Amino acid sequence: MNNAIKSVVIVGGGTAGWMAAASLQSHYANTDITFTVVDSSQIGTIGVGEATIPTIRRFYRNLGLSDREVMQATQATAKLGIQFNDWHSRGSSFIHPFGLYGQELRGIGFHHFWLKMRQNGLQSRLADYSLGASLALNEKFVPPSANPPSSLSVFDWALHLDASRFAAYLKKYALERGCKHVDDVITDVRRRPEDGFITAVRLEGGSDLEGDLFIDCSGFRGLLIEETLGTGYEDWSHWLRCDSAYAVQTENQREPRPYTQVTALESGWQWKIPLRHRTGNGHVFSGRYTDDQRALDLLLSRLEGEPITEPRKLSFVPGRRKQAWNKNCISLGLSAGFLEPLESTSIALIETGIERIKQLFPTQGFSQACIDEFNQVTAEEYERVRDFIILHYKATARRDTEFWRDCAAAEIPTTLEKKIALFKDRGYFLKYRWEMFHPASWLAIYEGFDILPETYDPGVDAFEEGYIANSLAAMQKSLNGAVAAAPSHQNFLDELYDNNEAETERYGTH
Repeated sequence: MNNAIKSVVIVGGGTAGWMAAASLQSHYANTDITFTVVDSSQIGTIGVGEATIPTIRRFYRNLGLSDREVMQATQATAKLGIQFNDWHSRGSSFIHPFGLYGQELRGIGFHHFWLKMRQNGLQSRLADYSLGASLALNEKFVPPSANPPSSLSVFDWALHLDASRFAAYLKKYALERGCKHVDDVITDVRRRPEDGFITAVRLEGGSDLEGDLFIDCSGFRGLLIEETLGTGYEDWSHWLRCDSAYAVQTENQREPRPYTQVTALESGWQWKIPLRHRTGNGHVFSGRYTDDQRALDLLLSRLEGEPITEPRKLSFVPGRRKQAWNKNCISLGLSAGFLEPLESTSIALIETGIERIKQLFPTQGFSQACIDEFNQVTAEEYERVRDFIILHYKATARRDTEFWRDCAAAEIPTTLEKKIALFKDRGYFLKYRWEMFHPASWLAIYEGFDILPETYDPGVDAFEEGYIANSLAAMQKSLNGAVAAAPSHQNFLDELYDNNEAETERYGTH
């Protein structure tokens, strides 16, 4: 095709840039398209996301990479879910696992049977009927069965990984397959006068790097999408109050847990992400309710191990670009938008952005229909994740600080309001397009915050209570047996890393 895209320039390395380079270089292997990443070793990267969701495993498997080699390269541990401490109220704790709860019967969701028995005095939690949750809370790990015998055995897993090592690993992968790399600083951006399309980036060395399509992975600044094209930003800080974070790494003080911990604090929350060689810690907070020094002091006072890095502060505005794709520029990662990492969605949003680039890969004509579709889908996906995160703040029963009182009293998007109302009325899961989180995830958060339907599906009454009680007891017995037979998470890691120390050091970063 005479109007085919021949050259793609990816501005910015780091997690987003090298994910895009590796995936696109692999997908368009043996074509005439050249991919070039331009970044500077003089400029540091933020290293988006150390906790992931299960989609990360499908991303790198599409590159032909195995769990074992990625984990070894990134000093990763397994992640079965996220534990929320002190979110509903002080002293409360629940887990959001990657998996299903119980078994449905005759098309009636398991939670309806559990609801009926709960109204009759059942004391169990939904997590008691989740294999993923049960393994996590007992610090066990075994990969899920490829052919689970029933829905009771269905769970998934993700990674806690060193984001800098992950980027380095994907950089090596991309370069080995023909991707080009320019280590230089961009000093200017060239545009076509007639339509404003980007034609090249000017490098500090004096040369121009030309391209047909530009992918902006330059981080919060949005060098191309915002500083050059002035695309605009949709600010969601009226719904999501946190605007700052401190991050610090510490020595491990115990065997790593197979789940992320997030703990609600007075004006935000703390993360704890256990890797094999260290632990990632951070405090996400709102500068409207506390000051930097108090936020930092609170984080440092709660660390379990000795810090091995200096604390680093990040400032952000929750929201998204008004257009993820503008002219011949597509934004990915922090350039496209930012949502706090409460549900580990940063890397997943990069993954889905890359997939949309493949699906709607343009010609030099840059069809407006393709651009509009990309932007609409991206906007909807960010909004769905936004709503899921807002739910955590809106549903709290905490009233002990101004921050939590304001979160609970705040108005919420109508899309979320409708979801909550339908679940409370009937236990119904309203599904919008482009939802990253499935009903089981919404159920985990609803139950964790004690948002439960006023009634259960009347079809449940067709079953004798004794039959339901026995079925639930049998499920728990089956899960308890599976957990007892499973090896510890540490045993899994010991076997994974056995005799592979030299390999893991190849991608070390400091």
